[in-house]
Amino acid sequence: MKLLLLALFVLPFGASAQIQRVWLSHKSSNPDKLVVNWETATPGDSIVDYGKSSKHGRTVVIRENVTLHHVEIEIPERDVTYHYTVRTGEHVSSDATFKSYPTDELRVAVVADWGYAKPDLSALRRDNVHLLLTAGDNVASLHQFCAAGVTNCIKAFSALIDREPELFRSTPFLPALGNHDKEVRPRGPKPPADAVYDVSATAFREFFELPGDEWKWLFDIPDFDARFVALDLNHIQDLGTTWQTCRPFAPGSEQFEWYRRTMAGAQPVFVFTIYNEKHSSMRAQAKGEWGRLITRGSAAITGFGYFAERAEVDGFPCFNTSLKGSGDRYPDPQSKFLASEDNYVLLTFKRGASEMTVALKNLKGAILDQRTIKRR
Repeated sequence: MKLLLLALFVLPFGASAQIQRVWLSHKSSNPDKLVVNWETATPGDSIVDYGKSSKHGRTVVIRENVTLHHVEIEIPERDVTYHYTVRTGEHVSSDATFKSYPTDELRVAVVADWGYAKPDLSALRRDNVHLLLTAGDNVASLHQFCAAGVTNCIKAFSALIDREPELFRSTPFLPALGNHDKEVRPRGPKPPADAVYDVSATAFREFFELPGDEWKWLFDIPDFDARFVALDLNHIQDLGTTWQTCRPFAPGSEQFEWYRRTMAGAQPVFVFTIYNEKHSSMRAQAKGEWGRLITRGSAAITGFGYFAERAEVDGFPCFNTSLKGSGDRYPDPQSKFLASEDNYVLLTFKRGASEMTVALKNLKGAILDQRTIKRR
């Protein structure tokens, strides 16, 4: 059925398979702007027609000659269903839709470990989320699609979009990095002579249009006093070896100082930090300074292990989520809930409310654990 939906979408009006896949994202920390992304078999220009009906009425044109297309459009209206098509040369996609951000209730899903999972996301689709985030490991590796050592191979991410074409073309997607998203060689039992991971995340940053530096990003939804901060933290113990996968994170590093400024400045009421490392490991870094910075927010979410978990550190909640819940578990010393189930996180905000909820849900849609977070 998914293949049929994809075929119907990319083969309209007699076009060939020139337009191969379409997905949505943000490159600005601003919910009033959205990026429409697509790939084409041969280079061409980038055109998006969109509006509040299938007649569209608005057009954004970028005259270029590319196969990977990113076009930012303005969507200032709330509670609106937008229609859109993409065009390259004579090739036009069929009409698709997405919903703008709401005025009353915002729903955000966070998933992890897509690379090693074959999830049925029916329950997540029923939640009808406005934004989809990840806590890393979006693909299993890059080298499974291209020769070992190739850093600009985007085929793994193209395959990810092909797995859920309807979801990605209707829901903005902001992924965070995991080590597998940069794996250009098999890891092996000991550090090899050549680097296993592309620390710069070249392919990830080329494929996805994300806010800021893309390997780290910040996205705000001011109407709901919400902020999401993604960091490049994974396999931190391998720093300085050919197994190194993430950017430096010690005090004085670009990543640490950016996060310190982010958490020290004026902030929204609800702040979620997202990464792909074990919570307890991060809390201990820099003599506990990382832990002090993280707990200035509302909660932290990781996809480090294959399980569902909520830990509580002096009242601060730390969640672990994974679309593959049948693998290794690494319980937090402060764990309060732990389950080996395929799962995702659903964040629900009500405008102006004194609290929001975080639910760990299994892929059947049942709530495994739920935590209320009050306004800071």
